[in-house]
Amino acid sequence: MTDDPLQDLVLDGNAVAGSLVDAFGEEMTATPGECASCGNVAPLAGLVAYTRGPGIVLRCPACTAVMIRIARTRQGIFVDVQGARGVAMPPAALRPIA
Repeated sequence: MTDDPLQDLVLDGNAVAGSLVDAFGEEMTATPGECASCGNVAPLAGLVAYTRGPGIVLRCPACTAVMIRIARTRQGIFVDVQGARGVAMPPAALRPIA
């Protein structure tokens, strides 16, 4: 535990690896994402994850802008990537076979 109670709520993108697979249909932790706010590029595993709300919020590690939001409801999984300028996945032919 730290002296900052908010810091205790912070995880990295690896903590939401399963939710990223559910949302995108692929293993995404090594996939780079570009922050629409500051242009920082980081693997999704390196984003700052907040998981204790009604959904998941992934923030840029450089400027703390919200990059990705994921919410699971009875109707399905909703993904908001407005804060990400891009999330680059390799072509299917280059992905490892599971």
